[in-house]
Parts: sequence; C-alpha cells; structure tokens
Amino acid sequence: MERRKFIRNTTASASFLSLGGLALNSCTQSSKKHITILHTNDVHSHIDTFPNDHADFPGLGGLARRAGLVASIRKENPHTLLFDAGDIFQGTPYFNFYGGELEFKLMSMLNYDATTIGNHDFDNGINGLLAQMPHAKFNFITSNYDFSNTDLNGFTQPYKIYEQDGIKIGVYGLGIKLDGLVTRQLYKETEYLDPFELATDMEHKLKQEEKCDLVICLSHLGYDYEVTEKPDDLKLAQRTKYTDLIIGGHTHTFLEKPTSITNATGREVLVNQVGCFGVHLGRIDFYFDSVGSSASGYTIKV
Repeated sequence: MERRKFIRNTTASASFLSLGGLALNSCTQSSKKHITILHTNDVHSHIDTFPNDHADFPGLGGLARRAGLVASIRKENPHTLLFDAGDIFQGTPYFNFYGGELEFKLMSMLNYDATTIGNHDFDNGINGLLAQMPHAKFNFITSNYDFSNTDLNGFTQPYKIYEQDGIKIGVYGLGIKLDGLVTRQLYKETEYLDPFELATDMEHKLKQEEKCDLVICLSHLGYDYEVTEKPDDLKLAQRTKYTDLIIGGHTHTFLEKPTSITNATGREVLVNQVGCFGVHLGRIDFYFDSVGSSASGYTIKV
C-alpha cells in the first residue's frame, strides 16, 4: 500500500472560493441558472458518526447527518447532483459483514447520481462488486477500465449525461492503475487504459459531440504526486481542454476549497477532494447566464 498524503482542513468549513468568469460553454438563456454539485470520496464504509473523543475526527461524519445535509441543499436548490469518487468499500465491520450491500443501499436512499470505481471497491473481487450492484440505484461511471473480458462487462458506462434546468452535464470517470494496489485475482482481466488519453476522448465527445454545457470528471487517480509522472488530478487538469471540474479521490486529500488550475487552453479548471470517511461534503455551485458562467466552491464539515 502506497503512503497517502494527508492535507488537513484547518480553517472554517465555509471557506469560499469565487471564480467569476470561468469560461464554460455560454448559454443563450437570459435568466441565470444555478447548478449545485455535491460530492464525497473515500468514505470507506464509514456509516456512523465518529465518537466525540476521536483523535482526528471528533463527533464528525455519519451517513444520517450527510443525508440531512444533502436534503437541505436539495431543498435550497432542486437542480443538484450528488457524486462519489470511489473507495466506497473497506474500512469498518459493516463491509466485513455485509460486503458492500449496506453502503449501496444507503447511498441509493440518499439518491446519489453516480460513482466511479476505486481500488478498494475490488476488495471482494470483481464478482463481489457485481453481487452488490443490484442494491445500487445510481450509475457506475468508469472510462479507463475495460471490463470486456470480465463479469462486470456491461454493468458500467464510460460516461453519462444529466440534464438539470436545461443545462447538459456530461460526466466521465477515471480509475487508478490497479497493478500493485490490487491483486490480480481480484480484478482479473480488467484492462487499465491510459487515463490522460481516455480523458481527452471523453471530454471531446461530451463537449463537441454531445454539446454539454458542463463537463465533470470523477477521478480516483489521486490529487498530486509531486515527484513522479504518475497520473494525478493536477496533471490531468493541465492537460485537458473541455473538463470544467475534477472531483477526486484516493489520496484522502482534505481541501478547504477547490484548487484552480490552468488547462491546456489557458482556461481555469476546478479540482476538489474532501478527504475521507464522510467527514466532509464538497459543494460546487455553477451559475449560467447569457454572458457565460461562473463557479464557487467550499467544503462543508459533516
């Protein structure tokens, strides 16, 4: 297991980032439209609230609290999508006893829209993951895992398009290289494809062919590997042209607010990750009008 990088959230949970003029696809409507993106990552089967005397997360987290928070935000803005960036499984006895069934059922009750697949989601093997999918009422989006020669073939999709208030939102997913993190007998004949190449293909299809107003990547690559060429979210943001938001996972990186990165065309891309174990919820708000669009984001303590 590789050493993970932890960046602790040390400021107020409502830290606000304003990115006026983010150059997304402009809209012809005269009235402003508001889309909210909520997200989690690396929840690792943490369903209960941490005890008040916990060393790192005293009194934080808990799926019931997250459900109430999400419901409140949806009431504020009905044009809201909820995503996860992988590693739903592994970390508490809930997974050991129920194999992921409880996690998927509860996420379905929260009306998650989609998740990508993390390396720990293979911990019970391809067939263990497949066995739990009937309990999931949300999409599994992964673009760079080819499951053609496995039993998972046909149970995931490379991208998905959602529409909220007339705004088309295209979502694609990227997973980390499994070799070295997961034993071959668990992921079997899954073929790992270059995430940079697949991102280029997916974002072009979503923006140029499908005419999406907003393109989002659900990534389980990791936030930043400073001294290597290993693919990560910051490198991905620099190489893309049409992706507007990268929702990350794997490195358990706690960000106070989204990181703004200049992409290959000189445009700003938002990269966000909210740590692990469900103690934070990420929120990004996009605003569209006849001139263009803007975005703001912050992290909410649960």
